[in-house]
Amino acid sequence: MNGSTIGPALERWFGVSERGSTAGREVLAGTTTFLTMAYIVLVNPAILGQAGMPVAAVAAATCFAAAFASILMGFYANVPLALAPGMGLNAYFSFTVVQQMGVPWPVALGCVFISGVAFLILTLTGVRQLIVSAIPAYLFAAVAGGIGLFIGFIGLKNAGIIVGNPATLVALGDLHAPGAALALFGLAVIAALSVWNVRGAMLIGIVATTLLGWLLGQVEFKPEPYSFETMTATVFQLDLAGVFGLSGSHGLGLLEILFVFLFVDLFDNIGTLVAVTKRAGLIGPDGRIPRLNRILVADATATMVGSLAGTSTVTSYVESAAGVQAGGRTGLTAVVTGVLFLLTMFVAPYAQLVPLAATAPALIIVGGLMLLPLAEIAWDDPLAAIPAFLTVAMIPLTFSIANGLAFGITAHALLKALRGQLGRKDWLLIVLAALFVLRFAWLSAGG
Repeated sequence: MNGSTIGPALERWFGVSERGSTAGREVLAGTTTFLTMAYIVLVNPAILGQAGMPVAAVAAATCFAAAFASILMGFYANVPLALAPGMGLNAYFSFTVVQQMGVPWPVALGCVFISGVAFLILTLTGVRQLIVSAIPAYLFAAVAGGIGLFIGFIGLKNAGIIVGNPATLVALGDLHAPGAALALFGLAVIAALSVWNVRGAMLIGIVATTLLGWLLGQVEFKPEPYSFETMTATVFQLDLAGVFGLSGSHGLGLLEILFVFLFVDLFDNIGTLVAVTKRAGLIGPDGRIPRLNRILVADATATMVGSLAGTSTVTSYVESAAGVQAGGRTGLTAVVTGVLFLLTMFVAPYAQLVPLAATAPALIIVGGLMLLPLAEIAWDDPLAAIPAFLTVAMIPLTFSIANGLAFGITAHALLKALRGQLGRKDWLLIVLAALFVLRFAWLSAGG
């Protein structure tokens, strides 16, 4: 099968032959990417469900958002980059914004929408590059690693493998308990399949664990009739008016939520883009990523649409690298992935049948894989090591990505000043650090 098989119009649009690929290879690559990230259809509802959101509707919203975002990325930016609701930001949405800060989930969705608008404005005005240049690369890596530990911690907690303890804060749970034992089975299955390089290892592990839970009577199987109402319970439920009301009841809470949604999405995208485009050979001779603005515009638009559908921030997935490894070189790969997510939407309501013990192993594995960027940090340099450690440690230990960012950026600015390296060009870094210091003062005063 050669590139012309997909039709002259699509061949011109995607440039399949020009990039040394074929239609068949692009379809295979898109399918591979889908299999490696399809676990999000089950994991995202499990996390957002703990914020009180209807699980079946979130599953459908997850599929729709991933489909829309991936297809948009494929056609508009023409890169083999698939998107879906991001891991880490969904945990921040559920556990920090809704549960700790007491923000109703429709208002939290409104915050996601506004962060998408802000991301779009920053991209179109060129401010995005200014922000990226103000934050050292090692803090990007530290945030990714900290979020990985955060996600892994949530998975261990959901599985009952670790539990609360008044003396030591946390302790090992009862591994003989049905939920913990089932999660350990799932962890073993996913780990074994991953070692054998089986595509879709996490999805297979989740399904296998769920089936075992059914067989052992740990999951109550009550299939509900398929209905449009069940699938759309979160559509257009975001509360924008409630977002601006947060300033009265939560003080700086609104700014903090928007900051985290915006910055983590930005960090996720930059890291993922570099990894995937490098592997695909799409980075230009000058080291720049072609069509970067188009990629970021597509991402921002996807976040806004995702919030309207009823899910947390949509972002680029590093699992796209699996499709690139399979030969994907154009946006057609992302389009195929999106179409498969669209088809999956029609069985999404049944995600509510999957127990937390089945999705917990995927969280643990994903969390572990997200630690890879920590290898990029110069741990022998105190200027990098100290802020990086504070970032990595504070995210899981305080259950807040915002706290990790605050400690890391503030420590970096302070140490840079003590070393005499802080100059006028660092004005944005100084502003961010000052805002974080004010935030800590406000929190200490009980704001």
